[in-house]
Amino acid sequence: MSDQPAGRRRHVEVRARHTESTLTVYQAYNPDIGRAATRHGRFPSSWSRERMTWIKPSFLWMMYRCGWGTKKDQETVLAVEISREGFVWALRNACLSHHVPELHGDAAAWKQRLRQAPARVQWDPERDLWLRPLPYRSLQLGLAGEAAARYADEWITGIEDMTPLAAEIRALVRAGEPERAAGMLPQERPLPLDGEVLAHLRA
Repeated sequence: MSDQPAGRRRHVEVRARHTESTLTVYQAYNPDIGRAATRHGRFPSSWSRERMTWIKPSFLWMMYRCGWGTKKDQETVLAVEISREGFVWALRNACLSHHVPELHGDAAAWKQRLRQAPARVQWDPERDLWLRPLPYRSLQLGLAGEAAARYADEWITGIEDMTPLAAEIRALVRAGEPERAAGMLPQERPLPLDGEVLAHLRA
């Protein structure tokens, strides 16, 4: 997502690694869940469908969140390829995680919508190679209930372990070779979406 100056209508977009039918989101788990998911292309039974799960189309935002795969219970970084159809369904059925009066009306109406929605959206500052905040935002998509079940059981087309790549990019950044590190990043491009898909998610 990119921001417009104050007082102007804000332009929002989702950037992701994508094909005509799929896009890639990132998550990080403990090795037991992460390795099993990579091995079988599905999450194991220990993965809970009862909890909200957050997926991120931005690799660098995921690196910020998991500390390049060094944080406890986030040591295995996964690239999860899902159907674009499923992703768009989640966006259409999502609610912003914070109240915006011009979108939601009063706070009570927003809270009711948030409780009922199977997905929620946050826009957080995108990160650079040093994990510093950038002046535009990246989407996080939280999935619960029906959305989490659809994600785990219907939308996933492949799971790849990105932990070695994360470690290699981090090592290059720490060695003072940002250009080489940048060249190894997943290529994320604006995802073509109908305007109404994101209209109710403008932060």
